[in-house]
Amino acid sequence: QVQLVESGGGLVQAGGSLRLSCAASGATLGYYAIGWFRQASGKEREAVSCRSAPDDRTYYADSVKGRFTISRDNAKKTVYLQMNSLKPDNTPVYYCAADPNYYPDYDRCSADFGSWGQGTQVTVSS
Repeated sequence: QVQLVESGGGLVQAGGSLRLSCAASGATLGYYAIGWFRQASGKEREAVSCRSAPDDRTYYADSVKGRFTISRDNAKKTVYLQMNSLKPDNTPVYYCAADPNYYPDYDRCSADFGSWGQGTQVTVSS
């Protein structure tokens, strides 16, 4: 099972950018579907962006389309989430996820991933 560690969260002003990273170990990342989720206090975890393997079908939540970009570097075993034009929200914690068997698609992504990181918090100030 792959182990995941997120980094890159922090405080940013509205309109700014952050890039989250998720370092994977223990498996060949190229065979895994990957995903980024977020969860604010008292709310359900929601899918932000997911990408299938090996064909890279990519899902984005409507709220982030055009602003966020998911990517992976299989050689570095790292997954990224580039976040631009950030908006003030409820300081969610962002989680990365991976799974060798789950298959997200262009219009769907659920939390059916087997491996999760510990999360990194993003705070966007207004």
